[in-house]
Amino acid sequence: MSLNEILRIVGAESHGMSHTEKIISAVGGFFSILLIMWICLYYVGVQGAALISASMGASVILLFAAPHSPLAQPWPVIGGHAVSALIGVTCAQLIPSSLLAAPLSVALVIAAMHYLRCLHPPGGGTVLAAVIGGPEVHALGYQFVLTPVLVNVAILLLSAIMLNYLFPWRRYPAYFKKQPAKVRAQESGTLTHDDFEYAIQEIGSYVDINKDDLAKIYKLAFKHAHRLSNQPELITVGNCYSNGEYGEQWSVRKVTGISGNGQDALVAYKILDGDGLGTTATCTLPDFTNWHLYEVILDKGTWHRILRNRFAEQKTD
Repeated sequence: MSLNEILRIVGAESHGMSHTEKIISAVGGFFSILLIMWICLYYVGVQGAALISASMGASVILLFAAPHSPLAQPWPVIGGHAVSALIGVTCAQLIPSSLLAAPLSVALVIAAMHYLRCLHPPGGGTVLAAVIGGPEVHALGYQFVLTPVLVNVAILLLSAIMLNYLFPWRRYPAYFKKQPAKVRAQESGTLTHDDFEYAIQEIGSYVDINKDDLAKIYKLAFKHAHRLSNQPELITVGNCYSNGEYGEQWSVRKVTGISGNGQDALVAYKILDGDGLGTTATCTLPDFTNWHLYEVILDKGTWHRILRNRFAEQKTD
């Protein structure tokens, strides 16, 4: 097993961030936490400040190290901390046992974030601070939601907006990033994992997705653009089809027969190349249309894709 494989297993792959990007993130985190610590010490003392600063510190990392992440956008930050504070204070007041109030409050926060579309993991720290933050936190009651929680959130957001505004590639909120013009979906050739790695590095800032997931999204988006999985009538006996995967998962199937009609129709096929070479099997027509990405033909020992009536033939892996 190579070192690169070990790094992939433990999730230690490079995200392609430049040194400048890393320094900007660190500077933004320093000044934000400095202000937040001062406010927390003023309102809730040392013990409460330790807990609240911990949750806000997690938010700072998201806002400055991954400003374009969906979890770091304004509504998740505001809603996530606000709903966490509300639920935490309520559970602390209604449930005498912290042993029960703490896990119940976290469970309620997770559900509320999902339904309110404000998933923000650092909110878990905020809700626990409200429950187990000690007498100084409990004495604030629902004022805790406004001071220090929402005041700290306001500082975070203003800091993120101002600092990131200085750098065109770090616009915050992510909505204000320069949007590319919409183009008709198409493929310009075979893409490899190295291509996706290069694309991520060229972006410069942290991208909350790895190259394997990006490749999968690319494939699914391409399939959706051409509606191939919604056109079972295109599946024809004698033709060959590929799933468009990369590496060892890529394969080509030749349809040897179709029996039945509609959703119950069965497709018999033989794998001519790639994963499962030489295997013969059957599956339902819907399963086959969902599996395949495009039709292919073999020409001079190389498989070429066919995008009917839309694009020219292009080489596969």
